[in-house]
Amino acid sequence: MAPKVLVSDKLSETAVQIFRDRGIEVDFQPDLGKDKEALLRAIPEYDGLAIRSATKVTEKILNAAKNLKVIGRAGIGTDNIDKVAASKKGVIVMNTPFGNTITTAEHAIAMMFACARQIPAADASTQAGKWEKSKFMGVELTAKTLGVIGAGNIGSIVCDRARGLKMKVLAYDPYLGEEKARTMQVEKVELDELLARADFITLHVPLTDQTRNILGREALEKTKKGVRIINCARGGLVDEEALADLIRSGHVAGAAFDVFSVEPAKENVLFGLPNVVCTPHLGAATTEAQENVAIQVAEQMSNYLLEGAVENALNMPSMTAEEAKVMGPWVKLAGHLGSFIGQMTDEPIKAINILYDGSVAAMNLEALNCAVIAGIMKKANPDVNMVSAPYIAKERGIQISTTSQDQSGAFEGYVKVTAVMEKRERSIAGTVFSDGKPRFIQIKGINIDAEVGAHMLYTTNRDEPGIIGTLGRTLGEHEVNIANFTLGRAEPGGEAIALLYVDEPVPAEARAKLAETGLFRQIKPLEFDVT
Repeated sequence: MAPKVLVSDKLSETAVQIFRDRGIEVDFQPDLGKDKEALLRAIPEYDGLAIRSATKVTEKILNAAKNLKVIGRAGIGTDNIDKVAASKKGVIVMNTPFGNTITTAEHAIAMMFACARQIPAADASTQAGKWEKSKFMGVELTAKTLGVIGAGNIGSIVCDRARGLKMKVLAYDPYLGEEKARTMQVEKVELDELLARADFITLHVPLTDQTRNILGREALEKTKKGVRIINCARGGLVDEEALADLIRSGHVAGAAFDVFSVEPAKENVLFGLPNVVCTPHLGAATTEAQENVAIQVAEQMSNYLLEGAVENALNMPSMTAEEAKVMGPWVKLAGHLGSFIGQMTDEPIKAINILYDGSVAAMNLEALNCAVIAGIMKKANPDVNMVSAPYIAKERGIQISTTSQDQSGAFEGYVKVTAVMEKRERSIAGTVFSDGKPRFIQIKGINIDAEVGAHMLYTTNRDEPGIIGTLGRTLGEHEVNIANFTLGRAEPGGEAIALLYVDEPVPAEARAKLAETGLFRQIKPLEFDVT
């Protein structure tokens, strides 16, 4: 059955057609997002939800979304999506960070010009029939120092444009390396130095707990007298009350804001202040940008729903369509390894240690980690998936560690998972053969070679004669056909294991009969999703 996508905000017809061309059933209802109750009633039948900023995806909406797998936001900001609730529900949240980067950067530059030359106020005055030429004295941008807070996708473009205006550019960004800064021809500085030196300050960071009020009262008071503040990023990055006070005092010469702490901003402390330019969140509002982000979100959602590719996700590691093709069998293996441990473990897990050896160590390990964790968690929570599993593990205080190493054995690559409990550890390793099929290659340090089947039986015993015969005879008596039988032992006469791939679940009566023989220390039926 083809996936179904609901488009609940205004999206270009080109984007809607992309869904159709890819074989996805799409329901285009551009005004539905404004009606919370109507959206609540409609959402259960859809696999994907494509939105802009009008649709508010709340926890209540997500709880009603029984089939939802992905939310695609045509644009950068996802403040209108409850991402924690989405993650716990296993719903991927994607945005389109590159479709409007140029547009937003250009708006920041335009706002800087408008603030430097008091263009809006001069325009209003002139159109009112006044000719107040001496009233609107501005400043040049040439040779001034621009402080850029956040030198990512948009900030780096602003840096480039500012250099073209012959400005001196300072950049504060903890993730900006020295080599990258030299390539961008900007000076990397700490925040306090930027505040003290910049004639203009522009912000280009997301709103997080770390960046909220990054320009608070204390920071603003450290700025150079006569500074002008530009914010086309996110409301909440600047303490608007403090900024208003500093504008009134004359310390800050002006500000240009496209975003506000409360939106829609019908009133704000900055409104009406001298040399303050305000626009209604127009950063991405160009024809080109709106088309670009709409097309991008349609392509990303289609790639995920049809191919499993994860691009620009905010709550799951990205995995391109090309990666998904190569990694598919390894993701499946990682899930099986986790599932084995999850089904074998009844006590709380304190830590999960994952070892990647050989070729697999060069793959997208974050995605593989998610598959392992999801496999382990599935026993306790059947609805868990690669999105929600890490959040559940974090809530339970489970520590996740990853190690990668060069090829160390006979296999080109393998994955080993160890779960640490209060009094014991449990481990299993596996690989993917050239036929693309996952195999278990080690359990409890004992080497094996077992194909993974939908129904399996795992037993442990002391290495002694009669085990194979007892297993075969008992399952035969209960009409359970064995598709594959794998044995392994630590040493002659020591601990031994058996892993049977059977055509149907082993009934409780057969397991009880095996237990009665006294030969087995453990008898465990296992189920794996091999679809």
